[in-house]
Amino acid sequence: MDVMTATATTVMAVCPKAPPGAVGPTDEITSYVLWGVVVLFGLGIIIAIGVIIAGRVFSLPHASKVGVISVVVVFACAIAYLVLPGMLNGILGKGCI
Repeated sequence: MDVMTATATTVMAVCPKAPPGAVGPTDEITSYVLWGVVVLFGLGIIIAIGVIIAGRVFSLPHASKVGVISVVVVFACAIAYLVLPGMLNGILGKGCI
């Protein structure tokens, strides 16, 4: 029983770490992804506003409703984009197994 406890404690102390030289490219890829997501949020808002305006101009009430729903969905996704990483860090901790 003591051997199992000792093995479990040594395994718990292992933390994943990137290999040498991988931190720079990993950070660069992560920053590109983050900027891409921000650009997609902006495009979503612009397209949704365009759909609302087009729905009003061409008397298409369903298009206007879809545009309003799209704005709400983009804002909900933006809030989740800010909240979920903090929640995951709180649940998972520092990532050590």
